[in-house]
Parts: sequence; structure tokens; C-alpha cells
Amino acid sequence: MNLTRSTLTLAVLGALGMFAAPAAHAQVALDVIADSEVTFEGLVQADGNWFNNDFANLNGDAPDGKDADFEMRRAELVLKGKGPGNLEWVLGYDAKADKWLDVNAKYKIRGNANHFFQVGQYKQLNSLEELSSTKNNDFISKAVTTNTFGIARRLGAMYQYGDNNWAIAGSVFTKELTEHPAPTPHGPGWGVRAYWAPINATGSIFHVGLSYNNYDTFTDTVQWRARPDADLAGQRIVDTGALRNTDRIATTGLESFWVHGPFKLQGEYMTSTTDRYSGVAGDFKASSGYISGVWNITGETWGYKSGTPSTPLPNNPGSGMFQLALRYDTIDLNDGSVIPGATPTANPTVIGALGGEMDTWTVGVNWYWRSNFKFMLNYVDVSSTRFIGRTSATQAADPINNNRTFNAFVDDNPSIVEARVQFYW
Repeated sequence: MNLTRSTLTLAVLGALGMFAAPAAHAQVALDVIADSEVTFEGLVQADGNWFNNDFANLNGDAPDGKDADFEMRRAELVLKGKGPGNLEWVLGYDAKADKWLDVNAKYKIRGNANHFFQVGQYKQLNSLEELSSTKNNDFISKAVTTNTFGIARRLGAMYQYGDNNWAIAGSVFTKELTEHPAPTPHGPGWGVRAYWAPINATGSIFHVGLSYNNYDTFTDTVQWRARPDADLAGQRIVDTGALRNTDRIATTGLESFWVHGPFKLQGEYMTSTTDRYSGVAGDFKASSGYISGVWNITGETWGYKSGTPSTPLPNNPGSGMFQLALRYDTIDLNDGSVIPGATPTANPTVIGALGGEMDTWTVGVNWYWRSNFKFMLNYVDVSSTRFIGRTSATQAADPINNNRTFNAFVDDNPSIVEARVQFYW
């Protein structure tokens, strides 16, 4: 637990709140420089997670694991410019993660917002949730689907053609501006995405989309793993371990959402194949998906922008906008089988990779207050199973999981309470 960091974070948020204007806008106009209208945006988030462990110690720094973690999640600072002409640019940095965010320039062809050419670092063409604005996430933790298979930001060039209701886009990309250590995949690749909203009117939207991304693993090792829909969890309770001799990763995503007045139903499904060099173990295939529902109790509805839902400001800033949300999230990292040992005491043989399966249910309450604040509370219930094969020597050296059953499928069914305080402008 890091009380110093959490206390400092809350103090900063409180100070910002004291100086925030009663009905401030989401961005601050700075100046016009070289015919470019420059604005400044920011996002600060502080999280708390309370763990009720089952098998793995999610907290990571307490002997019994039944403790809490607090952390500043994001401290994003973003400069944006419009002009000259149809040119737009953005320069973003996350001081908490110490990494660059969007750093790119976009040229809108004939001024069409959905017909443009873009170069620099930007979010790649998969995951509806990842492409949506972080400050308006429906849940504290993005879905396991998004966190596991979403590519997020990379350096590259993209061309998109479309209008307000549809678009087709293609992107070529390479590494991030801020590199991460292996085995995180960060090789060059390409992707495409197409979406269509056959219904697109105020309070009534239906969107469908399809994406495909293919990229080099850069190193010969890939590891697929996932936290239990809790960003501060110290353990990934489904984990393939290191997959060696890997070549490329191909991920296909199907996405959709439907808005009817104050209700939104959203879902995604992704399947991913990790190609391995010929002559070694076979390719690894995994899949994940989620479906969620959100109800704006206070009656607001969503808009539609660039193939993603846009969250409105509260109808009544003084009392704010209240949301109730429910999500089911599932992931399958099993692509293999177990052959029992020749004798009862012999270790079984694993063919392929058995990273495990996990299902989660998340119930959430969100409160958007005025134009700059958001408060979130989530409860996550987890059900998972994974084959864990360890020798007796490894087990004896593991005080947290000592006296547990190994060389077998092990269930791990924790629950987590999560809270977030957010300030943005």
C-alpha cells in the first residue's frame, strides 16, 4: 500500500477542484500560434482497489493478500492545435506513466472529419473501447479483451475515408515512442478497420465494426496474461508463460454498440493467433470478449464521433449525471491439453499452452459532476481456472501458495472493490 502517493494524489485533486470554474469546459484555450488555435487538456485519475483473495495474492505486498492498493493512475497533459487550414496536431504526455501519448498531425481532406491522413503516434485500428476517450470509460478497468489484445498507440501513418456514418481505414505502424521491455510485442505491422452506423440519430445509434491487425513480435518470445479486471492487481491470474519461437500476431476484432435514449449496450469479441516458426510447437490461438450495458439514470444520451460513442455532459451540472453499469467479460488462453503421468506420482505432460480461462462480472456506479469531475465505484466478481504445474521444490519455496494443489487445474475466484476519483479539463 502506498499511502503517501494516494494522499498526495487526493490533495492535488482537491486543490484543482477548489480552483475549477463552476461550469468549466473540457479544454482551455491558450493562444493562436502560426494560425493554429492551441488548447490545453488534462486528465488526473486516482484509484483504490480492495482485494478479497482466493488463491493468488492480488495485493502482492501483504502476507494474507487481503489488503488494499492506492495509486495515481494517470496524469495526462495534452496540447492540441487546429489550423492552419485543415491541419490538426496533438502532443500528449502522461507524467504518471512517464510515456508519450498521442503525438501526431492530421490533415482533413476537404475538411471532412472522417476523411484524413495522419502521421505520428496514435491509437491503432482495433478495440472500440481503446479508441474511445479514456476519461469516459464506463468501468474503472477496461475489459480484459481490450487490455490483452488491444494494440494501443504506435508510431505510423494512417489513411481513413468515410463520412459521419461509416469509414474504412488502413494503418502501417512500428514501435511506440516510449518503448517497453520484452516480452511485450512491439514490432512493425499493419491494420485495417471498417465501421458503419446504419442508424445514427439523436438518442438512437446502431454501430457495427470489424478490424484486423497483423504485426511482428519483434523478439521470439510472447507472453499472454491478464489481470482480473483490476488495474492495481499485483498478479495475472491467467498466464500462458513465455511462448518461444514466435513470429507474428494476427488479431481479428468484431465490435458493436446500440444506443436507445439513456441506454447503451456494447460488446466486442477478439480472436488472436500467435504464429510460430515451422518445426517448433504449433501456433497459439486465444479469444476474449465482453458485453456491457449502461443506463444514464438522469436521462442523458450518447453521441457518435469517429466510430465511437461520445459521452455527454450532465443535463444538470449541479446534480450531475448518474450511471449504472454492468459488464460480463471472458477470456480463454487455453490452447493445449494435459497428458497424465505414467504413474500417480509422475508429473503430467502439457501439450501446447494452458494459460487458463477467466470470467468476470463487474457492477458499477458512475457520477459525472459538473464539467470536470467523475467518481466511480465498481465491484468485480471473478471466476477462473488454470493448470499450474510446479515441482515440489518450487512449491516449498513459495510461502504464499505453499500447501496448495499443483500439477492440476486450480480455481481462483477472488472479488475486488474499486474506486476512482477523476479530474479533467
